[in-house]
Amino acid sequence: MPRRGAAPKRELIADPVYNSRLVTQFTNQVLKSGKKNLAETIIYKSFDIVAEKTGSEPLSVVRKAVENVKPAIRVKPRRVGGATYQVPVEVPAKLGTTLAIRWLTEFAQKRKGKSMAERLASEIMDAASGTGSAIKRKEDTHKMAEANRAFAHYKW
Repeated sequence: MPRRGAAPKRELIADPVYNSRLVTQFTNQVLKSGKKNLAETIIYKSFDIVAEKTGSEPLSVVRKAVENVKPAIRVKPRRVGGATYQVPVEVPAKLGTTLAIRWLTEFAQKRKGKSMAERLASEIMDAASGTGSAIKRKEDTHKMAEANRAFAHYKW
């Protein structure tokens, strides 16, 4: 816990090509070792692949994928007495978007394929169509929250 209060939230700058903060979030999630130029190249290539394979605007496909993956509820551990309960809590909109982007990039990295751009593009297209590993993660999160609904009275 910081002694001087919470760190201020910094506003994301929209990326130059698509003029979207969502693309900037994707870039920052793909980023490794401070190589932002490489991360942007990966993102733009994957968006080109999405546009080529779907025949529609890549940003709309990405938005649909993020909306499909975004969780509405999740569980947080809460210690009461000597026991730890998994308490279901609602996910704020910003955190939901962050989790969705994190899951999409995480499962894209785990996929088998040639390049990261191709893997990310295929994960985005799967999520937009309602399939894929990121959608499964969302469903598992929702199932766990539903199973622990009895502990919802332990407010967070």
